[in-house]
Amino acid sequence: MAEVIRMPRMSDTMEEGNIVGWLKEVGDTVEPGDVLAEVETDKATMELESFHEGVLLHIGVMEGAVPVNAVLAVIGAAGEDYQAALDAEGGAPATPAAAGEANSTAPAPTSNGSGAPATAPAAAEPAAAETSTGTQASPEVAAPTDPDGARKKASPLARSIAAEAGLDISQVQGSGDGGRVVKRDVESAIGNSDQPKQQAVTPPAPAQVPSFPAPAVQQAAIAKPSVHTNAADTTGGYTDAPTSQMRKVIARRLAESKFSAPHFYLGIEVDMTEAIAYRKQLNTLSDTRVSFNDLVVKSCAHALRKHRIINSSWMGEFIRYNEDINIGVAVAVEDGLLVPVVRHADRKGFSEINAEVKKMAGLAKDRKLQPQQMSGNTFTISNLGMFDITEFTAIINPPDACILAVGSIQQKPVVKNGEIVVGNVMKLTLSCDHRVVDGASGAAFLATLKGMLEQPMTILL
Repeated sequence: MAEVIRMPRMSDTMEEGNIVGWLKEVGDTVEPGDVLAEVETDKATMELESFHEGVLLHIGVMEGAVPVNAVLAVIGAAGEDYQAALDAEGGAPATPAAAGEANSTAPAPTSNGSGAPATAPAAAEPAAAETSTGTQASPEVAAPTDPDGARKKASPLARSIAAEAGLDISQVQGSGDGGRVVKRDVESAIGNSDQPKQQAVTPPAPAQVPSFPAPAVQQAAIAKPSVHTNAADTTGGYTDAPTSQMRKVIARRLAESKFSAPHFYLGIEVDMTEAIAYRKQLNTLSDTRVSFNDLVVKSCAHALRKHRIINSSWMGEFIRYNEDINIGVAVAVEDGLLVPVVRHADRKGFSEINAEVKKMAGLAKDRKLQPQQMSGNTFTISNLGMFDITEFTAIINPPDACILAVGSIQQKPVVKNGEIVVGNVMKLTLSCDHRVVDGASGAAFLATLKGMLEQPMTILL
């Protein structure tokens, strides 16, 4: 019997996935564990594996955004009528397969004479992605192929850069696994290729290049950019970029947090002179280079053990006091922000915390973090000290009740024992959900944290 494949929920915050490309075609034999397609979620680009054996009979959506639980494909016996399986599962896919189903056994749709199907479900309207000019781009353009007809394997970033440069990615030789085209291949092809750029379907080019192009972080997320100019003023312009799945979720979750949780903020200054000396001593005794962020994570973990209310969550009808101390560490990535979680941080040493944060930060930047590595946080730390930011306020990361913003260590005059001396001051700002935490509770936590950082030997007690 034919099996209908639906868009799985690949992370706790995922509401839709973006089909980057299919690695199998209609008519291909599929084994359990075979990778069917690449799916971009709000947190990573992941592989969609098959749990069934048979032949890929139907692809419902070639590329683009698909809601969770929407129909993606059908696997069954060769020549089997898959329409009955679709009907039994509750209807058609989110968008039609368009040109990707030339080998399908389903009957071709009737035409009204204009080249479009005479009838189509209401949800099928966004089947072909619209370009910035409002025209429709056919799925064949979105899925470049090798000269022998096989679909070209390429990373999402490589496709984005190639599209921006007008480069035919099917002509690029891949150096990744299995001949996959990666970023360096596209950049090399752009620098060395003599072929002319493809003519993009965009408005007439502006008379002058915009003075302020999109930042590199933003450019990486641009799949099909378009530059617009005002006829009355051709000296300026702007670039439209489609919103990535990650940015959509960041916008939704942080807006919900900011406007549903009543935030208040508590700031404190910490003298890091003893912490600097303590860190230097640790690094002379160990091969691991302990960072100031590791000191903050470890200190927060022990302070949270003394202040359970800070390690809690607002659940609507009740407040959840978490027994485990799982600290999320915000990591900036190419087109957004990911928060890998250090579990049981209070039970781990500095070296263990350092190795875990470093490993997960690398996975985050490569978009290879797994959902379980980004869930279960009970408290979050956002550190911008490495960017020389002295202080800032952070938006609470649900379901946490608090988030700590960490600034850089600054040398400034301080008073010690009645004398003015040079101090090493770091500013901390605690954002609190007033539904759970009151000012006195937040202040007590910061006082404990300050004491541990100013006398770091007490962390071991």
